[in-house]
Amino acid sequence: VQLQASGGGLVQAGDSLTLSCVVSGRTFSSYKMGWFRQAPGEEREFVAFISWSGGPTYYADSVKGRFTISRDNAKNTVYLQMNSLKPEDTAVYYCAADRTIGRIAPGQAINANRYDYWGQGTLVTVSS
Repeated sequence: VQLQASGGGLVQAGDSLTLSCVVSGRTFSSYKMGWFRQAPGEEREFVAFISWSGGPTYYADSVKGRFTISRDNAKNTVYLQMNSLKPEDTAVYYCAADRTIGRIAPGQAINANRYDYWGQGTLVTVSS
C-alpha cells in the first residue's frame, strides 16, 4: 500500500488549500484515514480523521471549524480542505491509513501509532 500526498504550498494567512492523498490498492474503502502534521522542531500531531464510510469525523481542536476531511472511495482519495489558514498551521502534512476493522473513538484516532501506512508528507507554509 502506498500513500501519495499532494497539494501543499506557500500561502498567506487567511487563504485556503486542499490537500489530497491517493492510496494505492483495492482496499482503500475499508481503511480509516487520518491527517497528521509536524512543524519544525515539534512532534507529529493529529489533525483529522475519517472513517471508512465517511463518518464519523474527528478534528483537533486547533483546526475544528476551519479544516474539513473528506474522502472519495471511488478515487481512492482522502482530502483535507483547509480554510482560514494561520501561520501556526505551517507544517509537513501526512496522510495515514488504519486497516483495523471496527469503529474507534476520538481518543484512539489521534494516536499515530495505530496507523499502518503513511504518505511521504506535503509541506504547507502559511505566511503572515
